Amino acid sequence: MRILVVNCGSSSLKFKLYDLTAAATLMAEGLVEEIGREKSRFTYKSNKSPDKRVLEVVAKDHTQAVAAMKDALLHPEYGLFQGTIEVDAVGHRVVHGGEKFSNSALVTPGVRGAIAECIAIAPLHNPPNLAGITACETTFPGLPQVAVFDTAFHQTMPPHVFMYGLPYEQYDVHHIRKYGFHGTSHEFVARRCAELLKKDFDEVNLITCHLGNGSSITAVKRGKSFDTSMGLTPLEGVLMGTRTGDMDPAVVLYIMDKQKLTPQEMNKLLNNMSGVKGISGVSNDMRLLLEKADAGHRRAQLALDIFVYRIVKYIGAYVAAMGGADAIVFTGGIGENATAIRARIIEPLAFIGAELDPVRNGSDAKEKVITTDTSRLAAWVVPTNEELSIAQKTRAIVESQLRAG
Repeated sequence: MRILVVNCGSSSLKFKLYDLTAAATLMAEGLVEEIGREKSRFTYKSNKSPDKRVLEVVAKDHTQAVAAMKDALLHPEYGLFQGTIEVDAVGHRVVHGGEKFSNSALVTPGVRGAIAECIAIAPLHNPPNLAGITACETTFPGLPQVAVFDTAFHQTMPPHVFMYGLPYEQYDVHHIRKYGFHGTSHEFVARRCAELLKKDFDEVNLITCHLGNGSSITAVKRGKSFDTSMGLTPLEGVLMGTRTGDMDPAVVLYIMDKQKLTPQEMNKLLNNMSGVKGISGVSNDMRLLLEKADAGHRRAQLALDIFVYRIVKYIGAYVAAMGGADAIVFTGGIGENATAIRARIIEPLAFIGAELDPVRNGSDAKEKVITTDTSRLAAWVVPTNEELSIAQKTRAIVESQLRAG
């Protein structure tokens, strides 16, 4: 079965095409950037012509971006198909599914409506996700479209974990609660780590750390999400590239009053101007922050210290909440590549049995254990592959529909 995976942002469209017939094979991938401008940048490569091509296309909206993707897949020189794109389904990353989806879902009018209902709590993500679904329905009429939700994996959290300390009516009427995000990534690396540990997924306790510009930590208890650091929105949790993470909610009221900020201005401050970028005054690029800190830049060092400290605090809390853990898993752009950050996180966890092996941590292996053989708590690096996971979940939904007739 061939699955096209689409991930739409407000001004971008990323796609990967997989053949899942036997072993998963990546057939093609591409990225359309700067959607909405007069000209957009389109980066594309396929296993027919593996050299990356950078093209200029017209993509004033997501429908035109999907059309550019289709044109590339049908191109006589570097495309994969002639006349018709032979794909069985399209899987879409959808950030917020609210409480209605604990699994992926075939897109129907009802599913579209439920995604639209979540726009109020995911205004930056769900609208382009919906735009991508609409564009693919227009470009590939009749092809099954499947929504794969970032929040779905976390729907196993119990009420005492996901509830906030607000009047119950805020949950009952307005559905204000912790939802969590990066669920597709957390589940993917947790399943893979269970395989590496030679344990059944439903028996393993893991702490998965998806660390990138957006970061989240999840406690996976017996194969299910038990707790996660992000909340109603992706703003809660650890310090991130440009997001505040946890703080006293009264800070928002205080700043808005003192600086006379509108809700939109406050939202921009919290989501786009804060985090390690706001603290350091330098960048949200971890490589540059490490370089600056090593050169004696005080605020860059402070940003790194806060980033590491809050991750360590979450890991410690989740070990306690689950009554122990089998392993810590690092993934995401920072988790997979920042050797120094992993070391700084593991070192203070020696008291619970995580002993860093510097040689393993610094090795070139993509998938690796980074603690010693005598560690009571292992730490692993497991590269995430959200697109492959979306493809696999899409195939499962389509096959179940076929079996149901």
